[in-house]
Amino acid sequence: MSDKLIDVTEKEGVVRLTLNRPKALNALNSDLITELNKVLVELEQRSDLRAVLITGAGEKSFVAGADISEMRDKTPEEARVFASQALTTVKRIEHLPVPVVALVNGFCLGGGCELALACDWAIASDNAIFGQPEVGLGVIPGFGGTQRLPRRVGSALALDLITTGRKIDAAEALRIGLVNRVVPAGELDAVAEELTQQFAGNGRQAIRSAKQAIYDGMDQDLDSALALETSLFALALPVKNKVKAWARSSRSASRIFESAWYD
Repeated sequence: MSDKLIDVTEKEGVVRLTLNRPKALNALNSDLITELNKVLVELEQRSDLRAVLITGAGEKSFVAGADISEMRDKTPEEARVFASQALTTVKRIEHLPVPVVALVNGFCLGGGCELALACDWAIASDNAIFGQPEVGLGVIPGFGGTQRLPRRVGSALALDLITTGRKIDAAEALRIGLVNRVVPAGELDAVAEELTQQFAGNGRQAIRSAKQAIYDGMDQDLDSALALETSLFALALPVKNKVKAWARSSRSASRIFESAWYD
């Protein structure tokens, strides 16, 4: 592992970001947040991007939270600036037009849980531990946890986790819908590889449009959201030639597609 705060590797349009403060359990400090934001700005400009994987260095922790040693002496105004910077960075993750997958190894607490919530997918190792323990320090989540957690698991469970500060294991995180999958710790990379291969086999613009329809539609009334879906569907429709080419290459489907769709 290098001495960079974020290690960036890439394979066939899939970028892996490894948050690299293992001695601090990858806790989020100002420097790490600034560096992550910089990397995300660069990724936003890329048209060849297929997916982004985010994980933490070492086997103990994804992200154990915000760096308490940095936060404890901040004034309210300084804390506001810190939280705003972190929230801006986390929102960049959410707004990337490609699938973003959190590979959660070990502790995923506080700001780490909030970071994972901003990802489209969360795959957890079976030794992962989740929680929003901020109330134990006399504060509340400040990187989006009070808003994204209830949207993910419902308000009752979010209130439970946030107001008690209790931690849950990977099995419970899966049961309540906080994560998508739980796998043995040694299989995180293999599952990530399989998932990104599935993404690669699908239309890039279709995936982007689906993500936009889901996220933008959630904050609209149903009729407006359905109109958004219709617009995005219509924009995707010029796949006619691709489908036609597929049909011609398929011995069993060729005549069906030619007659049913194009005649």
